[in-house]
Amino acid sequence: MKIRDILSQGRPTLSFEVFPPKTEDHYETVETAARQIAGLSPDFMSVTYGAGGGTSRYTAEIAAVLNNEYQVPALAHLTCVSSTRDHVRHVLEELKERGIENVLALRGDIPPDGRIAHDYRYASELICDIRRSGDFCIGAACYPEGHVESANKTADITYLKEKVEAGCDFVTTQMFFDNNILYNYLYRIRERGITVPVVAGIMPVTNGSQIKRICQMSGTYLPSRFKAMVDRFGDRPAAMKQAGIAYATEQIIDLIANGVNGIHVYSMNKPDVAARIRENLSEILGPQR
Repeated sequence: MKIRDILSQGRPTLSFEVFPPKTEDHYETVETAARQIAGLSPDFMSVTYGAGGGTSRYTAEIAAVLNNEYQVPALAHLTCVSSTRDHVRHVLEELKERGIENVLALRGDIPPDGRIAHDYRYASELICDIRRSGDFCIGAACYPEGHVESANKTADITYLKEKVEAGCDFVTTQMFFDNNILYNYLYRIRERGITVPVVAGIMPVTNGSQIKRICQMSGTYLPSRFKAMVDRFGDRPAAMKQAGIAYATEQIIDLIANGVNGIHVYSMNKPDVAARIRENLSEILGPQR
């Protein structure tokens, strides 16, 4: 099923993200985690993609397991910064063969060695190629706080508009920890005529060491009450996990109450975290399918 059709139903949706293993010896562990999360009957699941090989070769395999064995619509990530057009065509053909209808088109991060393929500069170019390659439902990323490489937030929204005009059907946000940031962002993009569904990306922070890494990568704003939570519980793993799940749950409830129906949880291959969030929302979302 195409995700654009799921999002058009006018009800709250809950989805989860998993990432493939970096090495083959961890594949079984990751696949088991993905299967357990699929058992929660989310509306869809996304599977990330590693640029330049590595985890990328497992993306289609795990997506096919979710899509075909569990009937959970799979969203396969595809990055282009290190990919040639021939490679992209090959990946898209493999996704078609495996019955994957949904693709999240991303430029991707510049690899540490700086090697890029030069066939693509922007995600909008990848979206155009995917649109020409078949009847895929195409998602893209958006950045409520602005992409770290963008000159300013206005320029960042211009790039988002280019993705939409290229043919993306919905967008998923980078993680954020203050819902007001998203509400302000939604106002700004609607003012610019961007009307595609926006799925809110939520990260349950379950250990204190994640915070430094998150801020280094994305410059994400951390509200004072979030910082207080980490300061109080960050060195107590069980308490931090409970607090992080509670904080994420509170964010999700507020979002749904304010009309943001699409919720995507960056569950980091942790079935227990996904299950606790799904349980916390049982009366809001209704029983599992």
